Amino acid sequence: MRAHHTHWWACVALFAGALAAGAATAETAVKFTLDSRFEGPSAPFLLPLDKGYYKAEGLDVSVETGTDSQETIRRVAAGDYDIGLADINTFIKLRDVTPPMPVKAVFVVYNRPPYAVIGRKSRGIQIPKDLEGKTVGAPQADASFAQWPVFAQANSINAAKVTIETISVPVRDPMLAAGQVDAVFGSMLGSYVDLKEKGVPMDDVVVLLMADYGVLLYGSAVLVNAKFAADHPDAVSGFLRALTKGLKDTIRQPAAAIESVLKRNTAARKPVELERLTLAIRENIVTPDVKTNGFGGIDEERFGRAIDQIALTHKFKTGKPKPGDIFDATFLPPMAMRKY
Repeated sequence: MRAHHTHWWACVALFAGALAAGAATAETAVKFTLDSRFEGPSAPFLLPLDKGYYKAEGLDVSVETGTDSQETIRRVAAGDYDIGLADINTFIKLRDVTPPMPVKAVFVVYNRPPYAVIGRKSRGIQIPKDLEGKTVGAPQADASFAQWPVFAQANSINAAKVTIETISVPVRDPMLAAGQVDAVFGSMLGSYVDLKEKGVPMDDVVVLLMADYGVLLYGSAVLVNAKFAADHPDAVSGFLRALTKGLKDTIRQPAAAIESVLKRNTAARKPVELERLTLAIRENIVTPDVKTNGFGGIDEERFGRAIDQIALTHKFKTGKPKPGDIFDATFLPPMAMRKY
């Protein structure tokens, strides 16, 4: 009887020890928000969930959709979300007009932004200068339209000779497809793919990707709440390591990675989202800069010049920021991991 009693207590002790060990290695909850629906380019964030990369870093990550970059930035600043994806240029401007903003960018996903002017060759548009004398549709809150003064200056376009027609996002692509405007401002990953879906002949579509025409800006970046980063620095570093693995897997096998998007968005169509993803990889993620310097980081000199370009369109209230005010490189994975 005594032997049995001793065995029972040994089991209890073992169980208690296992509980204690489990508590010591409890996963850190991380609330992450995208700046759009689950679409092709979301794959690098969703794949680590399905492959257990976040879990392997001791993180319990939830990924939620968003509507735009401003919403993401406000969510992270308020602490409603710990980490988010947003356009870094929108962040630079928003932190200036609504200080204080306890947020830092920690990882650049889009080394080049997808901002573009999308036009029709049949309307006489081949190069940026051809926009003179034309009508261009522009949704007011569009991130591409926000860079119009930079794009115009970089390409010696006389902006006074271009008619800007304010339109809403839902009618942007239909109006271009119907020939009601000569070109539109939009994301290469959105409008270009959507026009193809609407049956516009692709040999009549010209995509003037701003990054190809003198616009030095970076694109989407991972932003983190400052308090969360201070309280959980290891969680931020772990999240970026998992993301880097997911990013590399996505680049190697986009057709496999897209499944992580499709299972979360039943309305999405595989050919469309796969095209969005492959375009993003080719034009925005795997750039010559990334091939040389690896994923995630910034080049301080280029970023400084990019901020100078933002100053052409945005009058800074609190003084022009330095790269270090915006970007914190301390959470980046080691360079060996970030190499392309």
